[in-house]
Amino acid sequence: MPRTVSSSPVRDLLALTARPEVISFAGGLPAPDLFDLDGMRAAFDRALTRRALQYASSEGDPDLRARVAERMIARGLPTPGEDLLVTTGSQQALTLVVTALLEPGAVVAVEEPTYLAALQAFRLAGARVVPVAGDEHGVDPAALAEVVERDRPTLLYLVPTFANPTGRTLTPERRAAIAALADRHGLWVVEDDPYGELRYRGEHVPALASMSGRVLHLGSFSKIGAPRLRLGWLRAPAELLRTLVVVKQAADLHTSTVDQAAAAAYLAANDLSAHVRALCAAYGERRDAMIAALPGTVPDGSRWTDPDGGTFVWVTLPGGVDAADVLAAALARDVAFVPGASFFATTPDPATMRLSFTTNTVERIAEGMRRLAGAWQ
Repeated sequence: MPRTVSSSPVRDLLALTARPEVISFAGGLPAPDLFDLDGMRAAFDRALTRRALQYASSEGDPDLRARVAERMIARGLPTPGEDLLVTTGSQQALTLVVTALLEPGAVVAVEEPTYLAALQAFRLAGARVVPVAGDEHGVDPAALAEVVERDRPTLLYLVPTFANPTGRTLTPERRAAIAALADRHGLWVVEDDPYGELRYRGEHVPALASMSGRVLHLGSFSKIGAPRLRLGWLRAPAELLRTLVVVKQAADLHTSTVDQAAAAAYLAANDLSAHVRALCAAYGERRDAMIAALPGTVPDGSRWTDPDGGTFVWVTLPGGVDAADVLAAALARDVAFVPGASFFATTPDPATMRLSFTTNTVERIAEGMRRLAGAWQ
């Protein structure tokens, strides 16, 4: 019998909000008006050669790997190019790790709430997912130590910087404690980092992977370049990377050579860091607009995060309000968000909701929040 598989509620909701009149705070989508279309067009023109149309190595384009490694080193994470595997988006990187490391019945520890597509991947692998308690500063190392002693997880999955869905960032002190715990217990840690460069205030936080060789670091061009490139990467120690390359070969042989060549050409001809700074300036304004509008949008007694970067604001509603019920009224007013229940590994909290501020302009955010305020009526 085929295994029963649940669809992603975010993907289902995006299909419902495709109408242009809908102001969507649902998907964590980058702003299309900020894509560097001219730079990408020129990069593809340079990349489109006969060589780029041929089969290639599973590890990825050597030039692209070297340029990604340079960017990671500049961010404080020493990375030889040979430690990187290019993947078809960071979601594939996670799937490769799951295939390589998890047997059915294996235990995966996750922050609660966490990225729902990661939960999907773990459940498809037949893993048992165990939540770890945390607070506004991320996962609590003491709570993680209890989970490690009790459940013996094979893997810990984290989005430690501007987490999906909460926007929270794990403090440097907690990162060091978690890295030490991973080393002590032989625990593999996945550091999923699609948002790390999108910081709007505060100081850079060192990557968890810089503190332990047990940390697998996942990155992506989706938030800082363009999501339809479907380009991500995985940084792993050599002994595990060899296994991951074999899993990659079995999955799709290699990621699109044309897209890899175009990304390498783009990085060679353009200052991606300058583009990221422009994104941060625009997204910071959009974050501020959403935060400023929230007191007049959600019911009294609501609480929300105020992230230093990333894409999301996480709202907790008062008095037993079910966000799924509110969503129906919101869609009737042509505005959308994601109810938070799907982001929980075990016991959902129906009074939570995720709002994304990056996709829409400041003016569209103001109008969308006005529409959302009407949904409570």
